[in-house]
Amino acid sequence: MNDFFAGIQSEFTKLLTTRMWWVLAIVLFGYVALISGGLGTLFAALSTGHLHTANGRTPNFGHLAPLIYSFASSVGYVFPVLLGALATTGEFRHQTLTPTFLANPHRGRVLGAKSVTSLVMGAVYGVIALVASVGGGGIALAATGVDTQLGDSDTWALFGRALIAMALWAVIGVGLGVLVPNQAAVIVIILAFTQFLEPLLRLAGSFSDAAGSVTKFLPGTASDGLVGASFFTVSTPGSAILDWWPGGLVLVGYAVLFTVLGWLFTWRRDVT
Repeated sequence: MNDFFAGIQSEFTKLLTTRMWWVLAIVLFGYVALISGGLGTLFAALSTGHLHTANGRTPNFGHLAPLIYSFASSVGYVFPVLLGALATTGEFRHQTLTPTFLANPHRGRVLGAKSVTSLVMGAVYGVIALVASVGGGGIALAATGVDTQLGDSDTWALFGRALIAMALWAVIGVGLGVLVPNQAAVIVIILAFTQFLEPLLRLAGSFSDAAGSVTKFLPGTASDGLVGASFFTVSTPGSAILDWWPGGLVLVGYAVLFTVLGWLFTWRRDVT
């Protein structure tokens, strides 16, 4: 047990002594703040009638505040998954796994320590993203006279679920980094799937009940279900989405699946 905690401390040291984590954190904050502030202003202006659509109708966004705050996870999740993947593939790229395994030959403990470290850092990224979404989006809502709902318990429950989602995404990143140890390849895979392929699949799922019954189990859709709100539920109103606890279980399942596959096919191999 002492070796495991020492491994966690070692993983934190390796991660926090690089620029990678804080560069990603800064970009995450700016990205989420820009989107939540910009779209928060737009949606609030439309819902209050300060801005009109081409047909003169007032769109129904439902409860606007949770939708805006959920940008922390619905667009920010790519950052913790990249952090977890880069923290793992960096070990292969810079060949630091060799001294790591010499210091701790129990590879399962090393992988477990890396997963725990990424879980914590993913939650930290969740806090950063929520501060950005509440700061940018909350100011936009208040400026246009829309209730920020920061005094509601449901809003704070959404914040808690968003932290869990972001933490799990970081563990998924570790699993992907173990499964695909090539750093350039895993970055391309993550960005291609999260930014292009999955949104297209979710859009297709909104037009077909059969497709929707499958796409609701995609990782991004499951994450949105866990959090309980998402821009995708407005942009593709026919899309199916899981409740929070099945969504959380599906996301945990992806984290376990990728980690186990990485352990079986890559992590146990000889390091050269």
